[in-house]
Amino acid sequence: MREPDRRAPREASERAPLSPEERRRVLRAAILRPMNVVVPVIGVGIFAITLLWWMPPLTAVTYAALVFLSLRDPIFRERVLRDRTAGPTPGSPGPEGYDIPPERRVRWLPRGETRQRVEAALTVYRKVVTAIEESDDVTRAVLGDAIPKLHAMAERMVDIAHRREKAAEAVDDLRSRVTPPNPEQDEDLGRLEEELRAADEEISGTFDGLLNLRARVVRISIESESAARTAAGDLNRTLDEMNLRLEALETTLSSPDEH
Repeated sequence: MREPDRRAPREASERAPLSPEERRRVLRAAILRPMNVVVPVIGVGIFAITLLWWMPPLTAVTYAALVFLSLRDPIFRERVLRDRTAGPTPGSPGPEGYDIPPERRVRWLPRGETRQRVEAALTVYRKVVTAIEESDDVTRAVLGDAIPKLHAMAERMVDIAHRREKAAEAVDDLRSRVTPPNPEQDEDLGRLEEELRAADEEISGTFDGLLNLRARVVRISIESESAARTAAGDLNRTLDEMNLRLEALETTLSSPDEH
């Protein structure tokens, strides 16, 4: 599926403020960057051989400078965020192979009610994932399959939001045209307005569903192992249904080229 917003200028993506989680991810990557780590390794080796008193402070200053330069490097930042080594799921892109987290892609939406709703849903989505990842071993084991499904849901929801905004632009364009009555244009307008309603309903429904999932994860974490497995199966089925609805809506929404 084509993603029109990938055509947004690269510099606009780089200027987007990083979330606290993304900043922690970039900092950790800069600290562990091989070309940076090799400096203290060499410095310690030289100090062990020569015992030069100035070698440790020089090594520390050089290492700190390299970490700082890595943090300021936009190419390095984008590569770290694209790799998603500490993101929603390490090394697992979205359903369409996206390599940019949905929390960043949602910032490409115009400011408005749709973006606010999607951002609120993504906040709950992140809390659900965190609740699973920080739970006990049994809960993580029974809900392991739920995490990639949650990521797929988030990606699809952002896709739908982008398509919804493109449809809204097309509706505004059709309404602004001063032309004689045109049955074909009226049909296009009616179809696009129906798409807007369907997208709004599905985004709201996904938000409500995520709130419910968060409560269910908490309940699963305090259940016995057998009860937790049963509840986890029900939760996974709910996730499957939510993803199927989002996927079905994706196939019915007009592509940006059609708009």
